[in-house]
Amino acid sequence: MKFDHFQKLVDNFFTINEAGEVSPAKYGDIAPERLSPLVLAYVGDAYFTLYVRTRLLGYEQNKVRVLHTFDAKIVSAVMQSKAIKILEDQLTPDEADIVRRGRNAKSTVPKSASIAEYRYATGFEALMGYLYLQKRYDRLSEIVDKAFAIISREMTAVAKK
Repeated sequence: MKFDHFQKLVDNFFTINEAGEVSPAKYGDIAPERLSPLVLAYVGDAYFTLYVRTRLLGYEQNKVRVLHTFDAKIVSAVMQSKAIKILEDQLTPDEADIVRRGRNAKSTVPKSASIAEYRYATGFEALMGYLYLQKRYDRLSEIVDKAFAIISREMTAVAKK
């Protein structure tokens, strides 16, 4: 990216108000229901990763490599897809619609997961992003707590084999 292009983006992203506070220049209000499912997944991925990393501190606080290894496994598309498939029956119609939109979004699939796993994981992340942007923190917490428990059980079962 060229510097002048970068500068233009910065100028469009932020403005300084009379109080000297930085505020978004283009969008003051975010309507999550109008955002692309991939944008919702972008936010949801960040939320779930932070949630998992914070939860893992309850188990390990000194070994970053161990934390990263578990974090990467838990937030993987494979594990997220397992969680959302189990949670699907517990979703409201609106939540199920967000997951469906995320599953149907076209994106590049990495080699670490099947196409179906990656699509389901995108649906899961889109739901997390949607609930976060809707400020429905109680429901978000309920779903990520359940997902973490499902993924933990799955990882324990795999480790025992």
